[in-house]
Amino acid sequence: MSTQTVVQKPPNRIAQYWALTKPRVTQLAVFCAVIGMFLATDGFPGWQVLIAGTVGIWLLSGAAFAVNCLVEAEIDARMARTARRATAMGELTRPQTLLFSAVIGGLGMLVLYTLVNPLTMWLTFVTFVGYAVIYTMILKPATPQNIVIGGLSGAMPPALGWAAVANDVPMQAWLLVMIIFVWTPPHFWALAMYRRDDYIRSGLPMLPVTHGMAYTGLQVWLYAIALAATTLLPFIVQMSGLIYLAAAVVLNFFFLRHSWRVHKHYSDLIARKAFTYSIVYLSLLFAALLVDHYFYYTL
Repeated sequence: MSTQTVVQKPPNRIAQYWALTKPRVTQLAVFCAVIGMFLATDGFPGWQVLIAGTVGIWLLSGAAFAVNCLVEAEIDARMARTARRATAMGELTRPQTLLFSAVIGGLGMLVLYTLVNPLTMWLTFVTFVGYAVIYTMILKPATPQNIVIGGLSGAMPPALGWAAVANDVPMQAWLLVMIIFVWTPPHFWALAMYRRDDYIRSGLPMLPVTHGMAYTGLQVWLYAIALAATTLLPFIVQMSGLIYLAAAVVLNFFFLRHSWRVHKHYSDLIARKAFTYSIVYLSLLFAALLVDHYFYYTL
């Protein structure tokens, strides 16, 4: 009688380190930063700024997410959504993760300082501290309003992109930051609602756990209303034109519809659809800003 030995493949270290940077989240953040770069000028921002700014912001964002994975390794291990992260499974040690974050973060700062400008480097570094330290280490385990207070760091990419091109952060850039800031709570709370069992196991004081599903659904709806109003500001201050306005109205109609259903007709499927749409919403909204900007510039 023969016996077979099952040989496990060694973990793909490159893939594990790549996963630490939360690439899907980073992609959306960097996309918003790139839009900020293009909106900061009537022409083309220039290849050096565009490439170096994108790379530098990407590296520092990835470093912040790696620290997040490091700090929350034990919490991640208790959640089905995150249990297979290399840090949660112990396949990447704390020193390895910390060294990885330090290397890519330091490289990102170097790229931004030497090839972009010091303002962008320092703003991006402050954003790193805001997410990796203030949000992850202090706010997240302390208050159910963590995502509201800490959302500013996640909302910064358009300002970082604008600073990369203009070496300044004017009012228009902060309007874009405000849009993402107001978008973040309904986006995240939709996820937290259909993942509430995960957050119960995690021990984190997320709003659906501490205040209940009905209250969280109401907050999603109220923030959606606030978001719809906020997204009109670029048109009101004449930063954008009718193309953006039309896109914002249509996108907000569906965002409000999803949020109302989360509030009044909740199911996990409805919340999951609302969360998925919120990502599409932000991407298309910022794309509309870009199309509108260059359409009127070429007239």
